[in-house]
Amino acid sequence: MPFLIVLLLTAASLAGADKVQPRLDEATAVFQEIMSTPDRSIPQDLLDKAQCVVIVPGLKKGAFIIGAKYGKGYLSCRKPGAGWSAPGSIRVEGGSFGFQIGGSESDVIMLVMNERGAAKLLSTKFTMGGEGSVAAGPVGREATAQTDAAMRAEILSWSRARGVFAGISLQGATLREDLDDNAVIYGKKLSNKEVVQGSTPIPSSAKALIGALGKYSSAKNAN
Repeated sequence: MPFLIVLLLTAASLAGADKVQPRLDEATAVFQEIMSTPDRSIPQDLLDKAQCVVIVPGLKKGAFIIGAKYGKGYLSCRKPGAGWSAPGSIRVEGGSFGFQIGGSESDVIMLVMNERGAAKLLSTKFTMGGEGSVAAGPVGREATAQTDAAMRAEILSWSRARGVFAGISLQGATLREDLDDNAVIYGKKLSNKEVVQGSTPIPSSAKALIGALGKYSSAKNAN
């Protein structure tokens, strides 16, 4: 019986690995594609000031569908003097992401703009909402960061569906850390706080993603 249990656990781990690597690769591609078109991307000054970035690539077979809005993705935060951290895994549930611009499959990017927002992001679970806590982000390199939303919001969010990239509000969306996916990446169930704030090295599976974050953002946090 113990041998059977080991086999089952191994099979489950391999199945998880089969999904995690493609999702990391897709998150990398989403971020690169969006940032490679400056006129229709996240404003550079906002990205340079962000404490953390969250990327949730659209999943096949309807990751975001009415009645079961759900996605998986990754977060990374700046570490003083060390660039972007190793990625933590998250699940996103609920909210209204993507439907304002059509499509049942969306790529979502969030910027966490201050330490208070980062602390919420690195908790085991939090629901976005409340006055000024989350807002639709402006689009394009000419968009100024000095808007009321950008000045007040802890989190700015964008969605890409059917090729259209636009800021959206994710009021009501819940973010949870995904310990199972972290276990696939790191070999044990690390919390996102342990991954991001500890000395966890960037795994080879995530080097392309963290490299893309470094390529398109300033090495020095302006905050």
